[in-house]
Amino acid sequence: MEEQSSPASWRRQSMATRRRGVSKQDIREQIWDYMESQNLADFPRPVHHRIPNFKGASRAAEHFPRLQAFKMARTIKVNPDAPQKNARFFVLDSKKTLLVPTPRLRTGLFNKIIPPPGATKDVLRRCATSEGVRNHSAPVGLDSRVLVDLVVVGSVAVSEKGWRIGKGEGYADLEYAMMVSMGAVGPGTPVVTIVHDCQVVNIPETLLEDHDLTVDYILTPTRVITTGCERPKPAGITWSKISWEMLGKIPILRSLRCREEQAGKDVTLRDEPRHLPATPSIVRKPRGLPPPELGSGQVEDAPSNTVYVGNLPRNARVSELKTALGVLGVAPLRLTWQGPQRRAFLHYRDAASAQRALLCLQGFHLGANALKVARARQQRASDLVGGHAEEPHPDHRPSIADP
Repeated sequence: MEEQSSPASWRRQSMATRRRGVSKQDIREQIWDYMESQNLADFPRPVHHRIPNFKGASRAAEHFPRLQAFKMARTIKVNPDAPQKNARFFVLDSKKTLLVPTPRLRTGLFNKIIPPPGATKDVLRRCATSEGVRNHSAPVGLDSRVLVDLVVVGSVAVSEKGWRIGKGEGYADLEYAMMVSMGAVGPGTPVVTIVHDCQVVNIPETLLEDHDLTVDYILTPTRVITTGCERPKPAGITWSKISWEMLGKIPILRSLRCREEQAGKDVTLRDEPRHLPATPSIVRKPRGLPPPELGSGQVEDAPSNTVYVGNLPRNARVSELKTALGVLGVAPLRLTWQGPQRRAFLHYRDAASAQRALLCLQGFHLGANALKVARARQQRASDLVGGHAEEPHPDHRPSIADP
């Protein structure tokens, strides 16, 4: 019975399943089941459908600051899952810049963790938790020109060759591809994963696809594995793997798609007919918007450089909208804030920039509110911010705000 639960036995079982032919999901289920049955899993449980936390995760993370790649790095991206909590602490304790992806990429790509001044080790440990990430972070925008020196990802399974299987949602692969598109990482940026020994298994190469992220270092409670993986990492976003549904859920992905389309790249989605243009030239006018201030939603002979944003939360601040626009990479030249009317006008350099912002903001939420966006009519600035405008909320800045 002990033989069946040993790591060597587990690897032999993995080889046997490889010979029979398995899928990625088969391997995930085997590992999740094994970790639960052998009581190797740690909170939160059950580990199924998660990056599994495990007993010994802290011990595995102790290898992290000893890596030469860690010592040389200044900015490190670490995934937000539980088994990497100590890795996040070591980054902060070493006074390096810690970037953590936003959950499911809903509000951007990264948050930069900013501990309070004079933070003790106990405070840094709290900053490394999910609660700390929420309370001590600031979003990093698409135009921030951040350079990431080292990447840490979670895994469900990994092979000594560096081949990796995640939990099946594709976020780690997409995060990396988005970082490539932003210029934040390059082919030589090392990738580390932290797992239990039982998660190091044989993975058939036939299961790997071009968009799958590989790893260079595997840290377990008992080993440091340098994979020497030569398989190329994703060279950017594979748009043909992205669905309209995923695009609708991730605003920053829409921003990157707009940029890449303007650069002449093929951004056709998985479920998009090939004969249709990727970016529509006509945007439907949201219902219920004041007709005097909005255009028809169509590009006219003299298209406006201004985008209307409505349905702002009642307690919204101009700084919150400006932060969101910066994260999406669509910050305007000038912003007209009309908080009491729960609306704002975004003024761009040209009509093309306004159109890109409009497309990227479709379906975007600020707080709990889905914003209404449309192209505004050409009009005088006094029509937007003249004396008839109501006084802003005390918490808001003046009507015109420079980004």
